[in-house]
Amino acid sequence: MTRSRLAPGTGIVTVPGAAPVLRTSGGEFLRIDTGGVTGEALVRRLAGEEAPGGQPSAEEPLTAELARLVEAFEAGGHAVSVPPRAPLVGRTVHILGDPVLTGPVARCAGAEGAEVRRITPDQVAEFARATSDHHRPEGRVAVVWCLDSPVPEGLWDTADRLPDRRIAWLRCHREGSHSWIEPLAAAPGDVTSRHVRLRRLAATPAHRELAAYWAGHRTPDTGPHPTEASAALIAALLTADLIAWAEAETAGPDGAGLPTGLRTGLPARRRLRRIDLRDLTFTEHPVLPVPDVAPLPAPAPVGTRAGAGAAEARP
Repeated sequence: MTRSRLAPGTGIVTVPGAAPVLRTSGGEFLRIDTGGVTGEALVRRLAGEEAPGGQPSAEEPLTAELARLVEAFEAGGHAVSVPPRAPLVGRTVHILGDPVLTGPVARCAGAEGAEVRRITPDQVAEFARATSDHHRPEGRVAVVWCLDSPVPEGLWDTADRLPDRRIAWLRCHREGSHSWIEPLAAAPGDVTSRHVRLRRLAATPAHRELAAYWAGHRTPDTGPHPTEASAALIAALLTADLIAWAEAETAGPDGAGLPTGLRTGLPARRRLRRIDLRDLTFTEHPVLPVPDVAPLPAPAPVGTRAGAGAAEARP
């Protein structure tokens, strides 16, 4: 039979003179009711410890009580029978933008199992225009666009349609000393770059000045540009959002398959990050999509108004 092992980050702590305790991957200590099973037998079963003398231990007999303990560890996510695979295996991540950022992102996403491909803005537009599954990119796909500058007016308008095609859309850009990582959008109704702009304009009294800055009415950029360290931080945060997206998609709509810490929501889809490139700190800000509203009705012509106005309009 397949032998379960402790899940990554999980361990059993043997306290001298006391029963063993479980240290979860989140750092909690939980008492283990071993029943009639010795702590040594449980450790040998789940951790594969060597027998005295440095020789590999023989397979621990799987008694009913030991089987119950192993099942309890598996049910709690503290033991796994299959080694975990990289979280982005089976995902294709298309990357474009400035090399100072796309290089580290490609390395990070590839290390987590993603198939990384370079892409052009024209190819992004083709993805966004796809009208059938036959013309959509194969597999579970994300597009990551990284800019070492403010976003030129209208550059991301077409890419904002990617979530309508069930293509994950993740992006970052720099404004002065701050880089911004916008929420990952993966389905209709998620936060797009347009939504982020509207929310940011609504949140500042300098909305006219911010709009002019985005429109290019500014002096030439003086940096600071991402260093190796800050680019690595940005790449790690972007990759974390991709992993959260992949885990949520795998878990399904009810989130039953998610790790416990991710079942309460999808923070990557509602979180705007601002990274200060000067001291490598970042802050997180919740952001929601902006609902569409109906246009205001056009004013009625003067000659069609009822009452006195209409009478006045007659010759």
